[in-house]
Amino acid sequence: MYMEDPKKKDRNEPFGDLMKSMNQLFHEKPVRGFLQTMDDFFKNPFPNSSSFHVDVAETEKEHIISAELPGINREQIQIDILDNYITISVKSSEMVTEEDEKNKIFRRQQSMQRSSRTVPLPQPVNEKKVKAVYQNGLLQITVPKQQGKRIVIDES
Repeated sequence: MYMEDPKKKDRNEPFGDLMKSMNQLFHEKPVRGFLQTMDDFFKNPFPNSSSFHVDVAETEKEHIISAELPGINREQIQIDILDNYITISVKSSEMVTEEDEKNKIFRRQQSMQRSSRTVPLPQPVNEKKVKAVYQNGLLQITVPKQQGKRIVIDES
């Protein structure tokens, strides 16, 4: 069995010192915090955009689309239908006003957000038969499936 001298091993690795320096750099506080911030960004790349969860279920006679919209009022929700697409849009706005002791406004901030999700369905939607119910933060849209016509093939 051949054993290497540890001092000799370090001399054979030309990038050994560089690797040690890089390892120390990435574990020091400012860089480690920066790397954590980058990790957080890629977990949630658009923190101010409030997307919402949509689930689509299918039964024999209908498609049921459910959207979780906690804290949203019915007036903030819009449902649009085009061909076989249903789009759910939510518009929310918030106004913050700060006043001093004399009720003088010294800062006013208004923000508006719009989020939407589009759900494709396998066939065009008859908007006259679609039903939507919003209750306790859950929007439920029921889309009846269209019944196609069967064609009888004649003998020639």
